[in-house]
Amino acid sequence: MGFENLSELQILFLAFIQGATEFLPISSSGHLLLPSLLLGWADQGLLFDVVLHLGSLVAVVSYFWKELSSLFLEWFRSVFRIDKSNEQSDFFWKIIVATLPAGVLGFIFSDTIGNAARSLVVLSVTSIFFGLLLFAADKSRTAASRTTKVFWWQVCIIGFAQALALVPGVSRSGVTITAALFCGITRDEALRFSFFLSVPIIIASGGFKFWELRGAGHTFIELPWIQMGLAFFVSGLVAFWCIHLCMRVVPLIGFLPFVFYRVLFGLSLLFLLI
Repeated sequence: MGFENLSELQILFLAFIQGATEFLPISSSGHLLLPSLLLGWADQGLLFDVVLHLGSLVAVVSYFWKELSSLFLEWFRSVFRIDKSNEQSDFFWKIIVATLPAGVLGFIFSDTIGNAARSLVVLSVTSIFFGLLLFAADKSRTAASRTTKVFWWQVCIIGFAQALALVPGVSRSGVTITAALFCGITRDEALRFSFFLSVPIIIASGGFKFWELRGAGHTFIELPWIQMGLAFFVSGLVAFWCIHLCMRVVPLIGFLPFVFYRVLFGLSLLFLLI
């Protein structure tokens, strides 16, 4: 299961890392690989990943509950022809369509890409490169004429960009925000759309991992409920706080602090390889 290989301190640390990096543009998958690559920690296991992602899911749904529930309701009403389609139902369709490339490619290639990319070299290069790309997007010529409207052509670009996050170190939130900024979307809306995109992706990823667990043979009573609850609570609480921080601070100061962090993080990993 993974929990039996970790101490409570390790569980707390990994849950904090997951919560702090899932929605910040600095790559959660890359940071979660470091303890095993650098410190020799045991693999966390599928159940641990599912619990951490469930915490992140609850955090983002809780934070945007009113907006997400309204979008879903309008989409539901339009699909079943209870009401005509409107801007909210169209926006929900955009979230679904933007999720498809990463969902399909992740289902087909996730293991192949993940195993090939589990190295410090890949983490360092992707961290630096996509950090600089985020800086370029934030300072691009579209900054003066950005819009809060998300058009379908932008949805397609953001959706395919999100598929790049299958490679550890790229950062799902980072690459979707970068694509949105390059497409001329405001910082606020780029963040919002990226956070909304995380919901179906986390559900799909968590559901797939839970399906892989179906044959583990553990009974309900045998599950490590205390450790699971601890990991869930910490990852969810930290993720909620990070979402709030992003929505309040980033529109004012931009993404430069994350760019600096990514570059320093990548250079530090390269230094360890020398």
